[in-house]
Amino acid sequence: MVAPKYTRIVLKLSGEALAGTLGFGIDPDVVNNIARQIKDVVSHGVEMAIVVGGGNIWRGVAGSAKGMDRATADYMGMLATIMNSLALHDALQKHGVHTRTQTAIEMKEVAEPYIRRRAIRHMEKGRVVIFAGGTGNPYFSTDTTAALRAAEIEAQVILMAKRVDGVYDSDPMKNPDAIKFDELSYIEMINRGLGIMDSTAASLCMDNKIPLIVFDLNVDGNIKRAVFGEKIGTYIGGETLGKRDN
Repeated sequence: MVAPKYTRIVLKLSGEALAGTLGFGIDPDVVNNIARQIKDVVSHGVEMAIVVGGGNIWRGVAGSAKGMDRATADYMGMLATIMNSLALHDALQKHGVHTRTQTAIEMKEVAEPYIRRRAIRHMEKGRVVIFAGGTGNPYFSTDTTAALRAAEIEAQVILMAKRVDGVYDSDPMKNPDAIKFDELSYIEMINRGLGIMDSTAASLCMDNKIPLIVFDLNVDGNIKRAVFGEKIGTYIGGETLGKRDN
């Protein structure tokens, strides 16, 4: 039996991914499908942590652009990530996946506080850990949360689930001639301004040598394919290419 290539991962889900075709809010069918795929992956002994965005409910940057205090808008965004995390937690539990949600904003009635060693211990016991509430600080994105938590728990890779099948040199939804990258270095990702993640998150990944795999969440089974090392999406890693085969 083929073993997973990565045994401790961070899965980054955008809030929009949970909305599905609704475009806003949470689509229970989509969440259920994601939970089913996660169950399949963890059944192979993979330790998984998840970071969920909140863009399907609220975007702090959008609120700030319309005159709202940026810190307040960002805290609202953090609360949106907690709502999404609880929805995913519930779906995972119904699939028989033992799950813990940890939040950077204390909310003891619904989630554990984020404690690094406790999170690692949960994963070692086969539990999925969902990191909610961002970093607990305004001005930081959930991409930065994913990079920070991945470094803290010593994850081997960050899987970035998107609505497209990888990274392109321009928006493939608008430009049919957009060129897809199979591999990129961290520096190329930053210098090209490809919008995969913000510069703070990208720098954290580069400094801590945490590779990224950007892939299409809409294709059933892609989470497992990425974990097992199949060449899907776009791999982002060190200065030289070819890392994917190592």
